[in-house]
Amino acid sequence: MKSLEIRGQSFDWGRRTYVMGILNATPDSFSDGGQFNALPNALAQARNLMSGGVDILDVGGQSTRPGAEIISLEEELNRVIPLIEALRQETEIPLSIDTTRSAVAEAALRAGADIINDVSGATEDPAMAQIAAQYQAPICLMHRRGTPATMQTLTDYGDLVGEIQEFLTAQAALLQSLGLAPEKIWLDPGLGFAKTAEQSLTLMRELGAFKSLGFPLLLGPSRKSFIGQILGESDPQKRVWGTAAVCCRAVADGVDILRVHDGAEMVQVCRLADALWR
Repeated sequence: MKSLEIRGQSFDWGRRTYVMGILNATPDSFSDGGQFNALPNALAQARNLMSGGVDILDVGGQSTRPGAEIISLEEELNRVIPLIEALRQETEIPLSIDTTRSAVAEAALRAGADIINDVSGATEDPAMAQIAAQYQAPICLMHRRGTPATMQTLTDYGDLVGEIQEFLTAQAALLQSLGLAPEKIWLDPGLGFAKTAEQSLTLMRELGAFKSLGFPLLLGPSRKSFIGQILGESDPQKRVWGTAAVCCRAVADGVDILRVHDGAEMVQVCRLADALWR
């Protein structure tokens, strides 16, 4: 697979693991809601993540946790566009916009974002695929059933891995048909999104099935509830070591990008894991 250059940074797929730092400008995200929804706080956290060595900042204004309230388009734009504009004034780090709305994605790209991260896999808003193709923006396609309000009631699968493979393959084919190159189509099996804890563990054991699809593979294990269930830890911010263990397994199985809250810690984990397995 070809390497990809974004704002002067080269993403050489397979050479090392890249780290995407989560920047939630939300009052209600499951782990850090309310901590960074004021612009000065969000910028401080962005600097913290960058100093820790992350490769990408992923900016989101709509919580995707189970049961999250869907905010208006105007509110989502107000949360993310000033932050992206402010970040772009002080850094050239690649920026991702975490949204399922094509209007937000397009506004973010115009404001200086480089990547689209769509947890609905470009299904919630049919125009999302066209926006990615029009701007030739890398896009992460994640598997999810339903909405934040309904997804945890939609966990019945006949063939968990096979059905997710089928979905991701179809969505990747759609983006390719619109002219997006494979190195710009990133796939994510969606740990915890319409999956039980046991199903998330199954996906972790079967990462090779998604790697074999031939696209960059992104995984978002950070502080997830399945980690908390195993550890008996109800506080997401105390799941750092559990997240580290999951990240090690992901690196061993060839995951290309890890999306995390704890930037400096997981950058160190990935550097050591890369030395061991890559």
